[in-house]
Amino acid sequence: MSHISPFHLAIPVKELGKTLEFYRDTLGFKEGRSSDHWVDLDFFGHQLVLHLSESKTENSNNPVDGKSVPVPHFGVVLPWQDWHDFRDLCLEKQIEFVIEPYIRFAGETGEQATMFFLDPSGNALEFKTFKDSSQLFAS
Repeated sequence: MSHISPFHLAIPVKELGKTLEFYRDTLGFKEGRSSDHWVDLDFFGHQLVLHLSESKTENSNNPVDGKSVPVPHFGVVLPWQDWHDFRDLCLEKQIEFVIEPYIRFAGETGEQATMFFLDPSGNALEFKTFKDSSQLFAS
């Protein structure tokens, strides 16, 4: 695949205003179209839509590399330096991590830096990067 198209992801949020403030003001994602029930965000060039919803699936956890990874979760794979810059922003904004930023699978195929945290509505996010981006789908 020579071109990656932006994805579209719509997620449920309990409180639109507080969750929007987190994505827009804390994490720095640009707000697009909106109504009183949903908001579009530019999520690293992808379309993330916050939809006001009273129901939300509860997260569970899976063990990965000795950590308890929240499921479901979503996020984006960033270039190495962009991930480090975003990690620094999250640390500066005192984001409460579910899994602190660290190097996963160190010295192995698929070595990556990753971090997990929740938005104010409890949606789990993962941001990761690969030292060697060609290993994204390596087995």
